[in-house]
Amino acid sequence: MASNVVQGKSKVGIIGSGLIGRSWSMLFAGAGYNVVLFDVVQSQLDNALVDIKNQLMKLEEQSLLRGKLTANEQFSLIKVTNDLPEAVKDAVHVQECVPENVDLKKKVFSQMDAACTTDSTVLCSSTSCILPSNIFTDLPRVSQCIIAHPCNPPYHCPVTELVPHHETNPAVLGKTKLIMEEIGQCPVTLKREVDGFGLNRMQYAIINEAWRLVTDGIMSPEDVDKIFTHGLGMRYAFIGPFETIHLNAEGTESYMERYRSSIIRVSNSFGPVPTYDGEGLASIAETMNKRIPPNSTELGKRREWRDKQLIALSKLKYYAPN
Repeated sequence: MASNVVQGKSKVGIIGSGLIGRSWSMLFAGAGYNVVLFDVVQSQLDNALVDIKNQLMKLEEQSLLRGKLTANEQFSLIKVTNDLPEAVKDAVHVQECVPENVDLKKKVFSQMDAACTTDSTVLCSSTSCILPSNIFTDLPRVSQCIIAHPCNPPYHCPVTELVPHHETNPAVLGKTKLIMEEIGQCPVTLKREVDGFGLNRMQYAIINEAWRLVTDGIMSPEDVDKIFTHGLGMRYAFIGPFETIHLNAEGTESYMERYRSSIIRVSNSFGPVPTYDGEGLASIAETMNKRIPPNSTELGKRREWRDKQLIALSKLKYYAPN
């Protein structure tokens, strides 16, 4: 009987065993790396291992497992520890995945910096919004630090934003891009830090106007969502805004000749950034709570349904033959 244990590549440390940490562990193991997953709470690690194995087995059943190794072989590459230096020592890449709190991330990165044993280790954060200058500045190994912010869920939405600190060694950016491509992610690079990075700046712009359309009494939350599920989202699943405008006319210049004035006029009519509280929040929350009650089994079922749809889309985008 063949053994499920395989000899992995280099070591990767994952700091934090929540949903994002589990996803990174699966992605790196799928590419054949030896993964050491750290958390301070043993029960968190125990739960993470159970969840990771279940996810890998389901992905294998659906023919969506990344890499050439079986689910059991990939799982055999993932070890856990309560000792942060053990996760960091001699790793080629360390991915921090602790909660989105600047003080906590600074503390963890200080510990990672102190535990790092080589000048070639990339020290990477999964933060979705905290600027690298607010986490890495003054660290002795700041030149080895960078952000790699994944879209959620990372396994099915592979885009990953790379955001360097102004003191990050350019070679670290290059290494991070290469390893992200190797594990099947789609890295995009920000040339300098900006609050919210790219993904959330665009996402927040959409949320702002969606919120205004509802709170100004122009549309219902259900109909706003339909604009994306049956309109914009369908094309944006395959082409971005620049290709969209290019294809919707005889090129970008032609599009702007036709629609420049309309874009400027409508954009100037946008209201201030919503405060996301008060009557507007109460009304939208009431609508969404009726549709999907929070703190209920329905919320979990809807998340499962969402992930199934993302899997189906992934099959079409990434797994179907050309």
